[in-house]
Amino acid sequence: MIVVVIMGVVYTLSTNSFAKLKENSTKLTLLNLKEYLLSLSKGEEVQLLCLDDCSECSIYVAESKIRDLEDFLDETVELYRYEFNYGYTKIEPTVYFNKEDIEEDVCFSYKITQNGIGEQVLVAYKEKFYDYSTYFSNVLVYDSLSDASSAKEEKAQEVSR
Repeated sequence: MIVVVIMGVVYTLSTNSFAKLKENSTKLTLLNLKEYLLSLSKGEEVQLLCLDDCSECSIYVAESKIRDLEDFLDETVELYRYEFNYGYTKIEPTVYFNKEDIEEDVCFSYKITQNGIGEQVLVAYKEKFYDYSTYFSNVLVYDSLSDASSAKEEKAQEVSR
């Protein structure tokens, strides 16, 4: 009886350890970023913040840093917002004030609110366009900005019918 209990405990501990290793080994990409951040949110604001030339990226949950990312992006990343009358317009990087109140340049930022709603942006990176504007589906990927615009216009026409 004691042997069975000990084997059960060892099995449970080893299974949990392997699950944690698998979770941490998943490579974060722009395609799975939204899903990953949503899994961390749990009623808290979650943000990916890349500073300067995007060589430094960190994930924050409720303004506390939980993970650093290396080689996630580079300075070629661009953000666009869709406006019904104008199409996609480029978003200029903002500034960030760190804990010492020192201003730092933001290369890339993506935030999910406490309600689980992500920023509605299009990310252009390495000749791919990642559409984060949908609420209930995964990130959509396009080969060009015109493809993304066409998809948005089709969706707008579909909704207006």
